[in-house]
Amino acid sequence: MRTTHRPLTTLALALSLFMAALEATVVSTAMPTVVGELGGIQHYAWVFTAYMLSSTITVPIYGKLADLYGRKPVLLFGIVLFLVGSIASGLSTSMAMLIGFRTLQGLGAGAMQPVALTIIGDIYTLEERAKVQGAFSAVWGIAGLIGPITGGFIVKYLTWHWVFFINVPVGVGCLVLLLSYFHERVERKPQKLDYAGAALLTGWVVALLVGVQGVGVNLWGLPVAAVLLAAFVAVERKAAEPIIPMSIFKVPAIVISSIAGALFSAAMFGATTYVPLFVQGVLGGTPTEAGGMITPMIVGWPLAALVAGKLLLKTGFRPLIVGGLGLTVVGTTLMALLLGPQAPKLVPEVAMGLFGIGMGFASTALLIAVQTSVGWELRGVATASNMFFRTIGGAIGVGLMGGVMVSQLLKDPTVPISAANALMSPDHGQDLPADLLATLSGALGTGLSINFWLICAFTVAAFAAGLFFPKVSRTATVSSTEVATPH
Repeated sequence: MRTTHRPLTTLALALSLFMAALEATVVSTAMPTVVGELGGIQHYAWVFTAYMLSSTITVPIYGKLADLYGRKPVLLFGIVLFLVGSIASGLSTSMAMLIGFRTLQGLGAGAMQPVALTIIGDIYTLEERAKVQGAFSAVWGIAGLIGPITGGFIVKYLTWHWVFFINVPVGVGCLVLLLSYFHERVERKPQKLDYAGAALLTGWVVALLVGVQGVGVNLWGLPVAAVLLAAFVAVERKAAEPIIPMSIFKVPAIVISSIAGALFSAAMFGATTYVPLFVQGVLGGTPTEAGGMITPMIVGWPLAALVAGKLLLKTGFRPLIVGGLGLTVVGTTLMALLLGPQAPKLVPEVAMGLFGIGMGFASTALLIAVQTSVGWELRGVATASNMFFRTIGGAIGVGLMGGVMVSQLLKDPTVPISAANALMSPDHGQDLPADLLATLSGALGTGLSINFWLICAFTVAAFAAGLFFPKVSRTATVSSTEVATPH
């Protein structure tokens, strides 16, 4: 059997993560312009949550498939599906089409990040892994630097459709490298996928998202989600090959990593989704200026992750986790207090930078702690489980904040939603009557201000969870037999 070419395989994996990172920054920058052209500001959050919802649901499924059938076929399938969704999203002519194709794109993205990170865990030792994971975070930094600029350039000189088409050359290059240079030996055994668990998981996530977006109006999803979650846990305890083995939650590090990951991801995705909207919709800034506001966060993250990779072997996991999450609290508190029409531009940029640095320290240490806590046969599902909680946290956070924003925009029934769409146009609704423009800007500003405090609250909760992170050996791993639960 041919051996894996580690440098070129690593390059391919970096390209797959680069696509996901660039997508986040470019789409966030372009979305207010998309709303100005297609309308549907009341569905603004769904462009993000549809993507995160579909990727959230499939993350643990792909993780399980990667453990059963190998990492390579799962990752290749995910990249192809992501590219198909990207092309279709770029061809969209309505908000409904865009939301639908973003869902397809997310179905592919669900495989890309967790499987790529699992492969890194497979082909590198712990000492190498800490450095490589830190270097991988630099991919997010590069995307953070060029993403907002690229998004602003595309919107200004081309059309917003190209924010999706730019994925194609990167994705094709990634596929060629993986097909040529990544090889693995997998002992395939007859296995049964947990279809009942997958269906219940899907229903739970959808019901939960509908519930949190109701914001006091349409909360039926929350009790339904509670029932489906209980049913999912019961099914997973008895399933021969569960989507998410309940037994892995015997490991305290995985439990705390899951909780903290969900909470800080809600804050992170909330910031990347609504800060650009605030800059364009409330401050009247350009897409490039909007993207530039979140750049310090996205750049600070990988720089801190690089440092974290070097410190990890000396300090252990806990100091980086607690210290990093503490920095996110400082950053988001400053953001909530100072991100307003009169704030000097440097102030929110510093706040976002502190937030990103804290995320870089904490997220890197949490992920490596999870991978170190289990053996190879559980590493895929453990990594995917951790990514699942991060993406579900992001989806729920963005959905909740979307509900808050829409409730503020619709508070005055005399204000048509089409006027709110016009607020996102390149002229920032200058053709609207002055009193209507002031009412809309005020309503949007109020909703987004509430969202910034929600972002702060999520980081405070994540920090509280991090305080309970146990002491984890940097060499010990737990095998499937040690976490197995008799039925």
